[in-house]
Amino acid sequence: MRTILNLQSVRGEFVNRIETISGQSLLACNQCGKCSAGCPVAFSMDILPNQVIRMAQLGMEDVLQAKTIWTCAACLTCVSRCPKGIDLPRVMEALRQIYLEEFGNVLTTDQIVPEQTEELPQLALIGSFRKYSF
Repeated sequence: MRTILNLQSVRGEFVNRIETISGQSLLACNQCGKCSAGCPVAFSMDILPNQVIRMAQLGMEDVLQAKTIWTCAACLTCVSRCPKGIDLPRVMEALRQIYLEEFGNVLTTDQIVPEQTEELPQLALIGSFRKYSF
């Protein structure tokens, strides 16, 4: 008699958590690299987008320390290039959310110089707090 494995229990809590939050199947990615090749901000990332997915697939929680998850512009270029239709910005958002839940806010109001609040567009400030705080 064949035993059917439950993938949810085999892959680990970290992988399941990313997939639940993002709504994406990490195992769908076959590492073609098209997301990284087309990413307009890849030059400023410490690891490439396809490497983020690979680390997440393997359950490597070190991916939470990558600058890349904060650098992603969520421009959806990677989604348009992905032959599997993986919404990588959703995965990046899930990783940011997990980071914020585990380690706390990256940005606090006391880190902003009062003079900057006069110069920066209010939308930029609000967007930053939505991305970098919980």
